[in-house]
Amino acid sequence: MFAKINHVAIVSERYSLLAKFYEAVFKMSPSSKERAERAMTVGDGYVGLNINPRKAGRPAGLDHFGVEVEDVETVFKRLSKFKHADWVQRPGTRPFAGITANDPDGNVFDLSQRDMANRTAIYVENAGERRSRYISHVALRTLRPQEMADFYREIFELQDAPKSADDDNIYLTDGRMTLAILPWRIKNYLGQSILPTGMDHIGFTVDDLSALKADLDEVIGINPVMNTIPVGRGKEQGARLELLKRQAPKSEFFLSDPDYTFLAVRQGD
Repeated sequence: MFAKINHVAIVSERYSLLAKFYEAVFKMSPSSKERAERAMTVGDGYVGLNINPRKAGRPAGLDHFGVEVEDVETVFKRLSKFKHADWVQRPGTRPFAGITANDPDGNVFDLSQRDMANRTAIYVENAGERRSRYISHVALRTLRPQEMADFYREIFELQDAPKSADDDNIYLTDGRMTLAILPWRIKNYLGQSILPTGMDHIGFTVDDLSALKADLDEVIGINPVMNTIPVGRGKEQGARLELLKRQAPKSEFFLSDPDYTFLAVRQGD
């Protein structure tokens, strides 16, 4: 395997709260080397969820994903073939990525190599085990889905995942984790606030959806500040929920974490 999607990142003013939410509801594990003043990281055994504090001028929400590769020099050579794709070196304080790059549509992803010195915390501690609740996909919206799919196939050797004939999305997988590439059209947003291109939602797979819902109710009952943001209430949010259902057609349960990031959840086989 040349590449694995190894983390997803959220920016939030309430980053500590969000980390506890994902621990409590999705049973993710905190890093043993947590640096709470910088960010909170939790993991599902394969994928890390990095929750960064919001800074001046930076929007909150789902921000980017990260990929670990066998050889970054090979990735650099492949990136050079694509107009508008580029990369920069990150500060040495980043435990999860040495490099940040962008695809030709401006979507940002972190890039790391397995033996990079600054890789620590949950990105080293994830041992690859399959847990009962785990991140199974991350989705981005783009004007040119086919071209971006070609880009990620070429750069990371991701493979196409099965889908139904009436599904407009493109799904690329590293064998465990899926990148869902969603076609962005302004008419998708009739009757609701228009979102630009960029990151869209996180997908989870769980072994028992009823148990997840029961745990969610219990967590909110014990600690109301972990209450999720309502999804689908009212005409405008109803339209947004219907769009989310089309964007994650295999998912069965849709919610928003306490800081507005959409989550699409399905029960595994």
